[in-house]
Order: sequence, then structure tokens, then C-alpha cells
Amino acid sequence: MGQGKSNGAGELPEAVVHSEFHPPPSQFDGCFTTLYHLTLETEDGATVRDYLQPEWAGIRFFGGGMPDARIGDTHVNGVRFTATGPSSLPCQFELGASRMWGVGLLPLGWARFIDADARDLANVVCDGANHPAFAKFDCLSDVLCDPSADKDAQFEAFVQDLTRLMRPNRDEPKIMRVHEAMVDVSYTAVGDLADACGMSIRTLERVCRRYFGFTPKLLMRRQRFMRSLTSFMLHRGTRWTEAMDGHYHDQAQFTREFHEFMTMNPSEYAALDHPILSSFMEARARIWGSAAQTLDKPSR
Repeated sequence: MGQGKSNGAGELPEAVVHSEFHPPPSQFDGCFTTLYHLTLETEDGATVRDYLQPEWAGIRFFGGGMPDARIGDTHVNGVRFTATGPSSLPCQFELGASRMWGVGLLPLGWARFIDADARDLANVVCDGANHPAFAKFDCLSDVLCDPSADKDAQFEAFVQDLTRLMRPNRDEPKIMRVHEAMVDVSYTAVGDLADACGMSIRTLERVCRRYFGFTPKLLMRRQRFMRSLTSFMLHRGTRWTEAMDGHYHDQAQFTREFHEFMTMNPSEYAALDHPILSSFMEARARIWGSAAQTLDKPSR
């Protein structure tokens, strides 16, 4: 492929997951998490259920089984191209055997590709082909949703069309400064974040709502939560008290925020099977160096 690729595979009771992570070419620096391909194999036509954690926006193309997915009050079923806005809620989904291409859009990627305010599409999952903000990517559906297509050819088509669709945005320097500061664990107050970015709180709030999807305060809380959830997922057998980020005041605060972000309590989540997410996060951490989109730095 010329861009390099990495592979991870995980065997689970109901499914086998194969993950490949492709570094985006240099023209996309800061735009995407990773271009990734996932193959899900299931026994006897079975489907598996799982929850995606809060993350950045994304587009996904399915060849074979198509997901039944829900975020908050939005729902999509049986479409080959799904799109999501940035989320502060889980995406609950059910999926059968399939091959899937996807990419997460970092805030800079949102700025360069999406003609809509991120806050207006926060916690939305939709049929990408029929949504005005995402329909431009439907040109990729025929090639990326063909389960018999050559993966190298699919990757090249992915890169070619994304290159054609990208355009610059005047707020790029501000977006990069905010994102760099957002993933820095040392900033815990909105005022400190604004100072680190060299902008007023009002400007920070405008940039965050337009390109990140949420207020600065909620984004910082989401980062803290995702650091905790990722630690728990990567260290099986860990207690929540051991995985809990050090910026939480106590376990009660963590439990409240867990319920807000995942719509369930930590014990309820821990009792669930995660047939896709566990394997995917472990492979992503091992190969890509980061287990979750929200923890990716804006440039690699």
C-alpha cells in the first residue's frame, strides 16, 4: 500500500475480530485518527452486540452485515454507510459478519470536511448517504462496501477521494491549539485551558462548539472519563478504583459521570460482554499506541 499497515486479531466467544490500522498520508496530518479496516467473523450467522464509547465523529462503510446502531435518540439500521457526529454518549450496536472500513474525524478533520457545526450533529448516528453533512462521502460506498474487493485498492480509493474532498479552514491554528491543550492532562479548568490556547474563554467556547461538538468543560470531563474507561478496558481484572483518573474527587463523582457518559453504572458495564470493543481497543493500543480516538493527539 505504500502507507504501511498493522494487524491485530482477537478471538472471542462469539466472534473473531481482525483489525488493521493504516497511518493517514501526510496531507491529512491532524485530520484523522487512523484509517482502519475491521473484519468480523461470527458463527452460524450470529450477530454480536457491543457499545462504542464516546468518541469523535466518524464514517464507516460496511460490506456484508450492516449494523443496527443507536446513539441517544438517533437510530440507524441496515444501511451500508453510517456516519456519526462527536459523541458524549455510547453507541449501542448489533452487527453480524462483515468487513468494515472506517475513519475518525478529529476536530481539524471536521473543519476541513464537514460544512456544519459539530454541536448540531453531536450524539447523532445517521445514514451517511442521505444526510447533507455526510452525503459527499457516499462516493466511496460502492468500492468500500464491496466485500470481495481488494483491500489495497479500497485503501487507495479511500485516500484518493478524501484528498479530493478536503479543503482548508481559516480556524485551523486555533483548532490545533485547543486540541493540543485538550489532551494535556495538566489542564483541569476552562480558564487554564483558554490561557494555554492563548484565547479568551468566549473564543474557546466558540471553537469547541463549532469543531469539537461540545463545551470546553464537557470536553475536559469526557477526556477524564475516557482515560479511566480505557485504563479499565486495557487491564482486565482491574477494579474501577484502580482505573479511575486521579482528577476525580472520589468514587461517587466518577460513578455519576460514568452514568452520564455511558447511561449505566460502572458495575453494569463491567458485567457486559464486549466482543468487539475489547479486542479492537487492545489491538489499537498495541499497534497504534492509543486505545481510543479521544486520547489521540492532534498530530502524530
